[in-house]
Amino acid sequence: MTKRIVLIGGPSTGKTTLLNALKAKGHTCFDEVSREVTKAAQEEGIDQLFLTQPLLFSELLLERRIKQYQEASQLDQEFVFIDRGIPDVTAYMDFIGQDYPEKFKEACNVYKYDHIFVLPPWREIHTTDQERYESFEEALNIQEELIKTYKAYGYKPIEVPKADVENRVAFILENLDLCL
Repeated sequence: MTKRIVLIGGPSTGKTTLLNALKAKGHTCFDEVSREVTKAAQEEGIDQLFLTQPLLFSELLLERRIKQYQEASQLDQEFVFIDRGIPDVTAYMDFIGQDYPEKFKEACNVYKYDHIFVLPPWREIHTTDQERYESFEEALNIQEELIKTYKAYGYKPIEVPKADVENRVAFILENLDLCL
């Protein structure tokens, strides 16, 4: 059975870079789905769907993250690395103070991950772009909400140290007993 390993952290903590490095080493990885949801909305003239229609945005994310979870179940791999998990959806909604249907919490309880690695906020690598607009201060607050949410669902996130990408990869693999 494939183990689902989730990388979490506030915006611009190095998740995508780390995921790309894991891919380069031959590991199966699922990319963050929020960028594709945001880009699709931008193509329809909605600059930031999360800001204008947070519930719709979050419902789309929830659907896609559940799909990723289910796709991981069908793989013949020991591990799959996933950029953000289902509890991220509720964490962001709680961060902005937005109500959401009970199905969001139910999904967090039904679809459980095997390991959670959290990348800490890192001012030196923090950037913004068309899809990532949060300031560093907002990223710090989002980070707190993410950790609180994952812990509330019974996870014990393992913090990945601030280091170059190769050392971050090594840290994760060592913690999974996959030293190469």
